[in-house]
Amino acid sequence: MKDLLRIENLRITFPGHNKDVEAVRGLNFSIGRERVGIVGESGSGKSITGRAILRLIRPPGKMTADKIEFDGIDLLNASEKQMRDIRGHRISMVMQDPKYSLNPVARVGEQIAEAYRVHNKVSKKQAKERALKMLEAVQIRDPERVYNTYPHEVSGGMGQRIMIAMMLVPEPDLLIADEPTSALDVTVQMQVLAVMDKLVRDNGMGLIFISHDLNLVASFCDRVIIMYAGQIVETLKASELHNAKHPYTRGLLNSLPSLTARKEKLIALERDPDWLTQGSVDAFA
Repeated sequence: MKDLLRIENLRITFPGHNKDVEAVRGLNFSIGRERVGIVGESGSGKSITGRAILRLIRPPGKMTADKIEFDGIDLLNASEKQMRDIRGHRISMVMQDPKYSLNPVARVGEQIAEAYRVHNKVSKKQAKERALKMLEAVQIRDPERVYNTYPHEVSGGMGQRIMIAMMLVPEPDLLIADEPTSALDVTVQMQVLAVMDKLVRDNGMGLIFISHDLNLVASFCDRVIIMYAGQIVETLKASELHNAKHPYTRGLLNSLPSLTARKEKLIALERDPDWLTQGSVDAFA
């Protein structure tokens, strides 16, 4: 599989009281036009890795890497103008609680149309038609009505779909989805994931799906990267996730409740200091 994105030795640090804090420590991974899940506890470095791909780490944070290459483009040395052309066009990112990433004083349809016009020389009429098609693609009933609503007038599930439509309207090559369904109930969550999955497959895109939900990632992704304390500890096929070998991954799996297997109590995850000294595992496709 040809690499769509390749990252080598990514490091992200933030200043602390006595020394710099390493949020990401020497990540090596690549993805093709596939669905890759990045899983780990809060603070493991998942979300900030997604932002680093788009060069959104701002001072006082510091980011270094030997390589961040996207479809043959050196993102490390790209100009800010080049990055503006890439962000939202070639690479889109759905943030956590995406509904709250919408402009509260602009109609949702106008925001989707604007996201399309920024990267395409089209008329307002053409942009509106494209926005309406995307609202329909994410299975929103009565797209014309929703086009003219404001973010506070839509439900959480609809807000998620609107944001996904906005991120996918420019037809990016890579979508980074950061916990896009974490605030939704299970029924709506599965509907939103089904929509995202169809759009990703139909457009032949790459997907980085950032989550803490192991079962969800196992059912939705092709490959899984497990992160702990800013480094990769294990990578494996999603279908083999429940056969993971690393004690951290096993601990995460064992701490999950089960509807089929009776447990007297859930096992608390025990961490080993040696995991921090073993270094990051390569997760190349």
